Amino acid sequence: MTVLSPPRAATIDRALRDAQRWCAGHTIDDRPALTHAVRVAVTIGEHVPNPDPDLIAAALLHDIPDFAPRTPDIYQILATAYGPQVPRIIAALQAEHQDLDMPEPPIRVDDLPVLLASTADKIVALTSLLRRAHASGDVTRFLRTRPALLALLPYFRAFQQAAHHRVPLRMSARLDTALTLLERAATGVQTGSRPCSL
Repeated sequence: MTVLSPPRAATIDRALRDAQRWCAGHTIDDRPALTHAVRVAVTIGEHVPNPDPDLIAAALLHDIPDFAPRTPDIYQILATAYGPQVPRIIAALQAEHQDLDMPEPPIRVDDLPVLLASTADKIVALTSLLRRAHASGDVTRFLRTRPALLALLPYFRAFQQAAHHRVPLRMSARLDTALTLLERAATGVQTGSRPCSL
């Protein structure tokens, strides 16, 4: 049983249908975008008892602004369909994604729904990255072709440490594990040696 197992709140039902429609034809981490969205929502449910349906809906829809047509305004569409909370969380996650292009991305941990969705998003993305690195057969080469990701590892670690006492401990530990494995593998990239197996 997951937060997406029936019976589920009408808000989650609608978000799942909208995510299926808007994610169609798009990929994230070399997999269907819907798979990523579902995993983020399920990850929240694995760590947060009785999560707010708006939080699960936002998790399912958090990449939609990247896929939806630029007009009409997707946030207005989301506000009409879901009320103010869902688009607010999505907008905050989108801002965080855009901030990753900055030399020193800010770390915000003061908004719990956003923090939970952001932590789950990172767990899913980094775990998927680790799985693909391992499946490639050459972890060092896989990571060497992703210098932007390697440059962001200190940010992800600082985020995990800042969020540690604000999110459920098992959730923080799961992000910590993924980061530790990536950091260990990245050491092999930086030294030119073979990293420890993932």
